Amino acid sequence: MLSDLCEISSMLTNTQTNNDIWQNCLDSIKSCIPSEEFEKWFEPIVPLRFDGTTLRLCIPNKSYYDKIEKDYISFLRPIISQFYGQQTKLYYAVQRPAMPATNATMDSAETDMTAISHFNTQTNTENIKNPFVIPGVKKIIIDPQLNANLTFDTFIEGECNRLARSAGMSVAVNPGNTPFNPLYIWGDSGLGKTHVMQAIGHEVRQRHPELRVLYVSMNKFQAQFQTAYKKGEIPDFIHFYQMIDVLLIDDIQELTGKTGTQNAFFNIFNHLQLAGKQLVLTSDKPPVELKDIEERLLTRFKWGLSAQIGQPDYDTKVKIIRAKAKKLGADISDEVVTFLANNISANVREIEGALSLLLANVSFLGRKITISLAKEILKVYVQLYQKDITIDHIIEVVCDYLHLDFNRFNSTERTREIAQARQIAMYLAKQHTKAPLTTIGAAIGGRNHATVLHSCKAVSNLLDTDKAFRRQVEEIEKLVLA
Repeated sequence: MLSDLCEISSMLTNTQTNNDIWQNCLDSIKSCIPSEEFEKWFEPIVPLRFDGTTLRLCIPNKSYYDKIEKDYISFLRPIISQFYGQQTKLYYAVQRPAMPATNATMDSAETDMTAISHFNTQTNTENIKNPFVIPGVKKIIIDPQLNANLTFDTFIEGECNRLARSAGMSVAVNPGNTPFNPLYIWGDSGLGKTHVMQAIGHEVRQRHPELRVLYVSMNKFQAQFQTAYKKGEIPDFIHFYQMIDVLLIDDIQELTGKTGTQNAFFNIFNHLQLAGKQLVLTSDKPPVELKDIEERLLTRFKWGLSAQIGQPDYDTKVKIIRAKAKKLGADISDEVVTFLANNISANVREIEGALSLLLANVSFLGRKITISLAKEILKVYVQLYQKDITIDHIIEVVCDYLHLDFNRFNSTERTREIAQARQIAMYLAKQHTKAPLTTIGAAIGGRNHATVLHSCKAVSNLLDTDKAFRRQVEEIEKLVLA
């Protein structure tokens, strides 16, 4: 019986210490699986002995061994390694029917001892299915899925992306061994998040050719998960991703609302994190703004470094335009470069599109690249994309129009004149910038987001009821947009 084996265990040395360590393992296991599964498959396990290299566990019957090896070994392995050591080997003592205590010994023929060799690593990968190759291919050959053009050499560094680029290089030099794990890169579409991520992959492969690197979008990951689910191959799917040394996941926000995929990704993330592997994630939002994603995942996204890539400033745009033009073989004058930098959106993809349009017209019509031609054929870009409107610009326009001193505007003064000026500035900032309410409030009088909401509502009400006020705000708005 189980009690017989536990009685034998009590005669071992350091039993209390062994139990304490095992309890730490149980606490980690419990955070990874539903409580009912934990109670059924892990609570009945009793630690028998740990001699420094071998951990012996008592399980009720062989079905526990089969279940653990099939469904739970992927995340159990790094947990055991964490608390007992990387070289730990695991033995299961399968309980036999009751027998006289005098005949019971720890390694007797009546106790089935099943070993897991090389517990800290998974070396037999022959039968693990690779979702990136056709069915039937047994040998694991992983294509990193990298674009040869997206390297650090082709990435234009500026103030807007320096943190992400520097952290990315640090991760590539020493993957899994920096505080930046995971490295979470976020920002609007078209600003270079994927470029940095792929550059990390290329740099790792150059510096550490022995490591397995893989880039995958979350949409593709989700499609692979669904295929594995339909075929009953979820364990193989998870095991494959747990073999990766540097995992690059693009558009992590696509996990939103996908419970099954989140569970699978959690197991993969946990395993790689505990095993000292590197994760790099990108998103269009910071972790705190992601919705319908489990808290246990969001917490882990915040473990490393969250680096934002913002829209490039004028100098960075000039560098990007010159680099893209050189790549396309175009000779563009400083005057045209200045025009493009001043009038095209900061989105890198839009800069590339504008240059392609310009060069296409030059090639087809045989015309020279002049400022007149640039203005003519890029008119749609100039109309559609104006300079970014900032909160500071709005404040300046409001103060000039209302003849207010900036120091008064930004002081603690609460006269009707000053209060209404702040409300107008907050309203226009909400309408014409992408800044969060907290940022708007902080920039305008050090107010909180609730004050900004109240101010916007007050201005909206006055616009509906006061014609003179509406004309005034419309005139200020025109100046802001000019």
